[in-house]
Amino acid sequence: MMSVAEQMAIIKRGAVEILLENELEQKLEKSLKTGVPLKIKAGFDPTAPDLHLGHTVLLHKLRQFQQLGHQVYFLIGDFTGMIGDPTGKSETRKALTREDVLANAETYKEQVFKILDPDNTRVVFNSDWLAKLNASDMITLAAKYTVARMLERDDFGKRFANQLPISIHEFLYPLIQGYDSVALTADVELGGTDQKFNLLVGRELQREWGQAPQTVITMPLLEGLDGVNKMSKSLGNYIGINEPAEEMFGKVMSISDELMLRYYELLSDMSIADLERLKAGLKAGELHPMEVKKQLGREIVARYHGQSAAQTAEEAFVRRFRDNQIPEDMPVVTLAATAGATQLFRVLAEAALVKSNSEGRRAIQQGGVKVNGEKVADDALEIPCRGEYVVQVGKRRFARIIFG
Repeated sequence: MMSVAEQMAIIKRGAVEILLENELEQKLEKSLKTGVPLKIKAGFDPTAPDLHLGHTVLLHKLRQFQQLGHQVYFLIGDFTGMIGDPTGKSETRKALTREDVLANAETYKEQVFKILDPDNTRVVFNSDWLAKLNASDMITLAAKYTVARMLERDDFGKRFANQLPISIHEFLYPLIQGYDSVALTADVELGGTDQKFNLLVGRELQREWGQAPQTVITMPLLEGLDGVNKMSKSLGNYIGINEPAEEMFGKVMSISDELMLRYYELLSDMSIADLERLKAGLKAGELHPMEVKKQLGREIVARYHGQSAAQTAEEAFVRRFRDNQIPEDMPVVTLAATAGATQLFRVLAEAALVKSNSEGRRAIQQGGVKVNGEKVADDALEIPCRGEYVVQVGKRRFARIIFG
């Protein structure tokens, strides 16, 4: 096993916060001396059947712990999923049925082992211990936390201040998630930054049960293709891990150069040293961003579809650019990113691809405008003010439009 310092360098990669860092160092030191691996826990409520790259940020950190010799517990919240995590919600969330939860849980198990080592992963369901709690047990658990402490949580506090409903069962969610850590005697729990409150409740409950409190590691919420909002299926800015290889590769190639480096940090297996060399090469102009992005696309596609599919996807992408005679070196125009959308002809004018809005409209009407290699027919077309687009007007005018 690596030294504590070497392990900490890997664990810190991409992490937002480690609470408490000195406690984790002590746990790693004890693990080295005793040869007993740490128990690393991350919970996933099976609220949807498909995972996207945003979900895999935690999975990659779990795999790093596996590579360091520790034991990972992939916890499927089949019980908590029926309550519905209130995190970030402005209203009470509708609970899923038992059938929905179990069906989604099965697809989760199939997908996670594209990243995690199955031989060093224990898949557990929190219904195994939570369903056994009786009324007396739940009252005992509820007595461990106060309403005042619950209202310190941002979403609860805002809803209370705005006189919006908060159901009692929503208060149970952080307690039950925290009790998962008690049941597993977890040494470390991972979660997104939006889960910090729930993770800290786990620390407090472990103390109440006489256990050493778990170390909490929060990971960032991965931005989607727009580079602004959290990756989400509802926003359409996601890359699903079950998407076809060519579609997945094309989506990776559509992200901005800045977002590309964040994806490398959070999703790539590239070593810290190699990543630093890559960043330096880009900054010095020794590496072309397009080639670096292709490398990222190959790695991500190969992980979910295999090396052969990754190569085929890249070849299809290159062929599409070549057939449409799209140059890799083209002007880059940065426009202000917003949550809304704007008409394409206005973008053409702002990028100086046409002299005026009316010229932009005419160019579209005449079939002379393409976006990402696809001809545009609607002169009233609106595009989201986020992400990146390759825009062509006529045969020779190109620009890479980046909303950032």
